[in-house]
Amino acid sequence: MHKRCPVCGLEYEREEGYFVGAMIVSYVLSIPPVLALMSVFWMLTNWSLQKLLVAAFLAYLPFVPEMVRFSRVVWIHMDRAFDPE
Repeated sequence: MHKRCPVCGLEYEREEGYFVGAMIVSYVLSIPPVLALMSVFWMLTNWSLQKLLVAAFLAYLPFVPEMVRFSRVVWIHMDRAFDPE
């Protein structure tokens, strides 16, 4: 991740603990895709709930880095909307 925005100069690296809220955003945004994957696996197989959950998380794993970046962007936008300074 860049230290500053190349266009507007917004500093991305904030104080320690700033992106804890982004973890919550990431968690909330990750629930629907995992549930969708579980639904697809449930329709295709006759697995137990535990197997469905593990399979969905393993299938979703490659998308986690992109979701982390996206959740940080959402968190920065939320922060800027409530406190522009």
